[in-house]
Amino acid sequence: MHSTPDITFVGGGITGLLCARLFALAGASVTIIDKNQIGQESSWAGGGILLPLYPWRQADAISQLVIPSIKAYPKLVQDLIDATGINPEYLVSGLLMNSLPDSDDAHAWSNKYAIKTSIASSKQRQQFPHIQDSSLYLPGIAQVRNPRLLKSLKQDLLQRGVKIIENCAIEKVTIKDNHIIEITSHTETLPVKQLVVSAGAWTGSLWPQLLGKTEPTSAKVFPVKGQMLILDAPIGVLDTMVLENDRYLIPRRDGKILCGSTVEHADFDKTTSAQAKQSLVNFAHNLLPELRSAPVIHHWAGLRPGTEQGIPYIDQHPKIQNLAISAGHFRNGFAMGPASAQLLYDLVTEQTPKIDPTPYQLSAQH
Repeated sequence: MHSTPDITFVGGGITGLLCARLFALAGASVTIIDKNQIGQESSWAGGGILLPLYPWRQADAISQLVIPSIKAYPKLVQDLIDATGINPEYLVSGLLMNSLPDSDDAHAWSNKYAIKTSIASSKQRQQFPHIQDSSLYLPGIAQVRNPRLLKSLKQDLLQRGVKIIENCAIEKVTIKDNHIIEITSHTETLPVKQLVVSAGAWTGSLWPQLLGKTEPTSAKVFPVKGQMLILDAPIGVLDTMVLENDRYLIPRRDGKILCGSTVEHADFDKTTSAQAKQSLVNFAHNLLPELRSAPVIHHWAGLRPGTEQGIPYIDQHPKIQNLAISAGHFRNGFAMGPASAQLLYDLVTEQTPKIDPTPYQLSAQH
């Protein structure tokens, strides 16, 4: 017999974990259920840049979640280190953007949100042979090392008494008087008081599965595959993140350099391809010739939770009174994470959100 937690999350990626942490900090009893292992899907597979790629080309609703999240990360990371001893490797390594045909828009966005900018340094111009005059350097942009932040978050939640159930795929819900009273997997039934669907790329198929195909609201979230690789380089070869034409290099503290990423619509296929690998290797070698001698030590793929505009759903169901959603963060689950979690917390606890919730509603165009 299971006790009934105050809130249950279906999906344990960065979105679900950060949301769960806020409820646990407030004293709520929390359960997280994941069909696989916690944090092993898109959240594990990404790069950890704490900024969208070219944010001025994207909907302002994304920036509204990114800017407060950027400000929240230093304290979040330090709190996690203090609580768990696991370092998420938050690193202000800066971001160099090359080849910007819309540099005026980039400067306007940076000025609007008080993001410091500069031109490429003489060192950067020497290091990157194809750097252009329109390049833009954002020295204050940080990164986290995804797997380590996820590991730290999971440990922090366990220490706070959060119940984590892994390898448990929820297959149906029982609804009574516009409330979900229980959820059922292949092996067990779990009572719920408040349910949040935070299932990443699987949300779009899970939503109608649980609520029925005639459900009037839709969560149009779909999988978008991204392939990435790691190059084993000596420490110091690269000291800043570099972005060019949607691909990037991210230097980690130990010298490893992450290179990404493809954008592929291949349903739930996570297989890697030799063609994508070679394309990423060519990009890395052309951008930074010093990497020609750095071996590829890992190549993988993940499934991002895409929406048409990259805007996530963060909302309560209009009729089912104890059902909420936080999903569809595409490539920016980490960059939007803290503020996204706060918005969901405010909505569920019926507090006035600091961010206008309208763009993230189920009824909004995503």
